[in-house]
Amino acid sequence: MNFLTEEQQLWKDTVERWVDQEIGREYIRKCDVERRFPFEAYEKAAQLGWHRLIIPEADGGDGADIFAYALMCEGLAKYGFDFSAAITGSTFTAMNLVLHGTPEQKKQYLEPFMRGEIRIPISISEPNAGSDAANTQTRAERVGDEYVVNGQKLWCSGAANKDAVILMLVRTEKTDDKRKGLSVFIIPNTTPGLDIRPLSTLARRSITTTEIFLDNVRIPAAQMLGKPGDGWKIIGGEHLQLERIAIAAGYVGNAQGAVTDALRYAHQRVQFGQPIFEFQVLRHMLADMQTQVDAARLLTYRAAEMASQGLPCRKEVAMAKLFASETLQTVSRNGMQIMGGHGMLPDGDMERYFREGMQATVGGGTSQIQRTMISQEMRLR
Repeated sequence: MNFLTEEQQLWKDTVERWVDQEIGREYIRKCDVERRFPFEAYEKAAQLGWHRLIIPEADGGDGADIFAYALMCEGLAKYGFDFSAAITGSTFTAMNLVLHGTPEQKKQYLEPFMRGEIRIPISISEPNAGSDAANTQTRAERVGDEYVVNGQKLWCSGAANKDAVILMLVRTEKTDDKRKGLSVFIIPNTTPGLDIRPLSTLARRSITTTEIFLDNVRIPAAQMLGKPGDGWKIIGGEHLQLERIAIAAGYVGNAQGAVTDALRYAHQRVQFGQPIFEFQVLRHMLADMQTQVDAARLLTYRAAEMASQGLPCRKEVAMAKLFASETLQTVSRNGMQIMGGHGMLPDGDMERYFREGMQATVGGGTSQIQRTMISQEMRLR
């Protein structure tokens, strides 16, 4: 049974065909090896209008739903999650501008984003605020018509890339409830006082993950997104829901690519006089891998459909992120086992999938946090 409409299937096929015919796995592999952002692909996607896919028509976008966005994230991840995140990651951040930006902010940042001229990374974590994101200590103090920001942010993917405009969660007021007193600022990465340092992480090599030091960074008050104290509302609910749907879909797309590559290798690799696919132990391994991917896909589609309809879906989004991330980790590890020594080489691509799978259960909310959220929604009423 195909749960996609004819139009949805056509859209998904279009994205995958674009990756194959216009981009290619060699380009994606090269960006990973060289730790280089795929600027050329990013601009090509903008020319096709993909950056404005879910931006409302009133703001100059196409007004598509979250399900269409999830299908795009899935299709783009065929040869690596990092590539999909590089193209689509700014979209879930840009939606914060749609929901909370002033007309002036939208004109200055949303319009250039849709044209592919800027990227919009999100900066939430700090050395002592990871899973406990509300424990943000980076402080912004009002001085006249500006805020002066000091502190340190960590694990911000994409902040060092050219023409990046960071949406950053900071503390503007000390309160007993740490979820209050948080605000979001729009900070171009060329702002004086920012020291952005790339990190040599295991995965996310194309986007490049960074740490950021802020030393008396002066931000016009007009650069605040929403009102003072709106930070947790913007980041803790609306943003993370859309982000986790997007990355779950990307994990599914990458996991399917891992299974497909492993299956192809199993048919081509001959040992003991026959393709290794003929050995039952490998056939069963591949069967389990495909079953897990299909289950992850259905969980992700359910979450995306509920979000598209405006239904409460905190539990369903957490389930999708949890299962899709762990599926990518599992199938890429098994893919490495099937491909043996060939899987260890960059040209085999599986080692890239494996690295992304290891990161998947940590970034965007750990598996443990997702389980906590799911269990919170399971209380008897």
